[in-house]
Amino acid sequence: MVEAWLIDAAMAYNRQSYEQKDGYVGLILLPLKHLETVLNWSFQSLPDEILVGFDPNQNLEHNPNIHESFIGSDYREQLHQGEGLVLGEPHLVNRGDSFSVHHIPEEWVDDIFAQERGGRGSRFTHWLHTHPNAVAIPSGADADAAQWTSGVDMILGIQFSPSGPLPWFDEVDGVRRPLQPEEAAQRADNVDAIGRRGWARVRKERQEKQVLGRAPTGHRIHGLELIAFHRTGVGINVVLVDDGGTPIGWDEIKDA
Repeated sequence: MVEAWLIDAAMAYNRQSYEQKDGYVGLILLPLKHLETVLNWSFQSLPDEILVGFDPNQNLEHNPNIHESFIGSDYREQLHQGEGLVLGEPHLVNRGDSFSVHHIPEEWVDDIFAQERGGRGSRFTHWLHTHPNAVAIPSGADADAAQWTSGVDMILGIQFSPSGPLPWFDEVDGVRRPLQPEEAAQRADNVDAIGRRGWARVRKERQEKQVLGRAPTGHRIHGLELIAFHRTGVGINVVLVDDGGTPIGWDEIKDA
């Protein structure tokens, strides 16, 4: 079961996806349970980056009403592979630093097409990688790696402490999309007083930073961001959905 803090964060995220739909040329639907899996892998791997591959779920198309509700005036059809299909299960492909994480281990490489697919010579349509202590904005290396992506690329930014040699870096131009359950975290603070431990918790540090929770590595998680983009550099709208492809919080969003 997906934790309550992430459900609340997904509702807020989807509301922004709906309100800002005119700023995107494409749309992907990401099941929330798959995002939770990726978050767990990410937290277990800190301070390293991880690379995750997705294929489309061939058995789950976008609901036409949902699709029409989240595409805007700049939407382009036939922009990428997997268009109109909800994302399938995630696969943890690599772990490493920003220089090595985009290079696929040999066991994931399809030898027949490896030379034609660049450093990511494998079968996955969509990719997601993490930015430990950096905003979810594509770097030059990210843009280069994305040239071999037939679907879309996603970036998950994670702000954490202690930062070690990687202090929080946010001096980057671009549209940022927070995945932040601030109200949910504040409500959960009272729950933790009776001994319940979870990610939806707020504690006050000396710097008065919000703390969503503690990773298995011991790092404190302060913030999350999630974006998607196409290899041409344009933004892709992300909507977080349930197992049936319905956006989290859809009833509240459409009636607002």
